[in-house]
Amino acid sequence: MKIRIKDNSLRFRLTQSEVAKLGEDGMISSFTEFVDRPFIYSIERTEDVDLSAAFIENRIVLKMPATMITEWISTDRVGFEGQAGKIKLLIEKDFVCIDNTVEDQSDNYPNPNIKC
Repeated sequence: MKIRIKDNSLRFRLTQSEVAKLGEDGMISSFTEFVDRPFIYSIERTEDVDLSAAFIENRIVLKMPATMITEWISTDRVGFEGQAGKIKLLIEKDFVCIDNTVEDQSDNYPNPNIKC
């Protein structure tokens, strides 16, 4: 799972297996290990109707409605966006990059902009 934070915008990107795990377990989490403590970012299923987010004790939690998760794993829908106070939220499937990259992309979704 990747996150991108820019000003008041928070974007999550998930690979195929991460989307499947979110669908199965209702939660997925990752972290970056800093010197004195980890920075944790996670997505949790909720029964709410809108995306929401919270930042509590070094942890960003994106709360994603169960109905969105169900649609996401069973269709070609790329993602969802929402607003949590001043924060713009975006969650999307991670596609294979068109340009060369050293990052392992074997679990990414096929990029619809690549014609074979």
